[in-house]
Amino acid sequence: MLKPQSSATRELLNLDGLWRFAVENDETAGSWTARVESGLEAPVPASYNDLFTDPAIRDHVGWVRYQREVRVPRGWAGERVFVRVDAATHEGRVYVGDVLVAEHVGGYTPFEADITELVTAGEVLRLTIAVNNVLTNETIPPGSIEVTADGRRQQRYLHDFYNYAGLARSVWLYSAPALRVGDVTITTDVDGSTGLIGFDVSTTEAGQVRVSVRDTTGRVVGQADGAQGTLRVEDVTLWQPGAAYLYDFTIETLDDAGAVTDEYVLPVGVRTVEVRGMQFLINGAPFYFTGFGKHEDTAVRGKGHDNAYLVHDFQLLDWIGANSFRTSHYPYAEEVMEFADRHGIVVIDETAAVGLNLAMAGGIFGGVVKPTFSPETINDRTQAVHAQAIRELVARDKNHPSVVMWSIANEPGSSEAGAREYFEPLAALTRELDPTRPVAFVNVMFATFETDLISDLFDVMCLNRYYGWYADTGDLASAEVHLETELRGWQEKYGKPIIMTEYGADTQPGLHSIFDQPWTEEYQSAYLEMNHRVFDRIEAFVGEQVWNFADFQTSVGIFRVDGNKKGVFTRDRKPKAAAHALRARWTTLGK
Repeated sequence: MLKPQSSATRELLNLDGLWRFAVENDETAGSWTARVESGLEAPVPASYNDLFTDPAIRDHVGWVRYQREVRVPRGWAGERVFVRVDAATHEGRVYVGDVLVAEHVGGYTPFEADITELVTAGEVLRLTIAVNNVLTNETIPPGSIEVTADGRRQQRYLHDFYNYAGLARSVWLYSAPALRVGDVTITTDVDGSTGLIGFDVSTTEAGQVRVSVRDTTGRVVGQADGAQGTLRVEDVTLWQPGAAYLYDFTIETLDDAGAVTDEYVLPVGVRTVEVRGMQFLINGAPFYFTGFGKHEDTAVRGKGHDNAYLVHDFQLLDWIGANSFRTSHYPYAEEVMEFADRHGIVVIDETAAVGLNLAMAGGIFGGVVKPTFSPETINDRTQAVHAQAIRELVARDKNHPSVVMWSIANEPGSSEAGAREYFEPLAALTRELDPTRPVAFVNVMFATFETDLISDLFDVMCLNRYYGWYADTGDLASAEVHLETELRGWQEKYGKPIIMTEYGADTQPGLHSIFDQPWTEEYQSAYLEMNHRVFDRIEAFVGEQVWNFADFQTSVGIFRVDGNKKGVFTRDRKPKAAAHALRARWTTLGK
């Protein structure tokens, strides 16, 4: 799905700001298009949970409504008019006046509707967006609803981050011509010093297509007629990690008379990605990932996108010497992906499939163990929703040069019966949708190289391991032995690249000790140093992404006190001692 943009033929109206807001229930659904009279207002973009002082809103399970009036620009007469929601967590319904125009399930990918027949240029429309935060065994991520003794509904889930909900990303109106660019798929390759840009354009109506490529000076370096083909760019400047270079790829549609009806400009980075043996190659050169699993998480805003935090977080990535991150555990805002494109940061792009592991309920979270894959738990309908999430992720992010690998799930029950039947079709689907990037999933600590059932289906071994924290707690000597033993087992069995996509220790800032005492800043640094000694001894190792970039909010309980504290930065982005230790390593790492 192409992101809306302003161009010579398109216009864009941002609807961010304060919207009327109300908590709803299933019984009031029939009156959702009526004027919201709650007296509450909520900002867009932002999660709603931490905005208000009423705990009933923070802990609400079900639907809420956002509403505002919008004036359609007078100049849009004769154009197609669309409403676009960048994300509604986890289900959204959009109404124009009293008419339902769009429905979408999935909390982190965009959806839109053509509302041309319902609006008039220059006039006002009432826009209502209903958002539902309920998770079930057939949603991605999954969850369940429990009813308390006093009749309250409580949302349960197994992912270790707070279930923030609402309109955490922007809402837009935009105009576009009837004959326009519908979609484009870009692929890139290199032939000596020549860059190859493959393109496949679809249009909304029958018409002609022409394309051109300009370098950063505006000089045309390639052009062609037709909707499919390959452009050759002589003396190409490659998109490189840490040295981004983007060409402008311009697509025009033309009517039968040869007049231009639409123009869409897409930034394109020419680069190659390949897994060869135990190496991960970008532009034919071995690449070693340094960085983090991150979260879209800040105080008050929750998962609300914020450009100030975007800029500051990338500055901290640069300061610490990180070259990459994983979008754990869901697709991030498109602005984040575009920023990574422009600044040469490498991205492992992940779906929202986290929590597909009911054994965790009997492990670190406590509870009764149920089989993960069964008709009553994670089933065929879940798999279908998961497949749609993969389709939408690839459709949105396929043209970003920063994205070098797809991660289709985080820590599923990959050693359980039914795992292979569930994941084999999903891995095949991902490769069918995008044959140009490696495909991975992120393996949970319980699924060792001896018990995992699906790793042969994937290109890279992405492992989350916490020796010295959840296992061998406080005993780094034993942790070092056990970690190295397991990593050598993965290397010998599969002979594929290995990335440690999570390793970390909860740390309370300001807590100190001269001993190896968990929760202290000294222990976090020593824990990381132990891991790094092991990584440096494993030939197949191609990357390390610490869990986590910054402390983040989770459901609060005896297991988590005000969130997860594994960040090397605090939630407000202050460095812990480990941040300085990582900077010393990553800014001098000769890999």
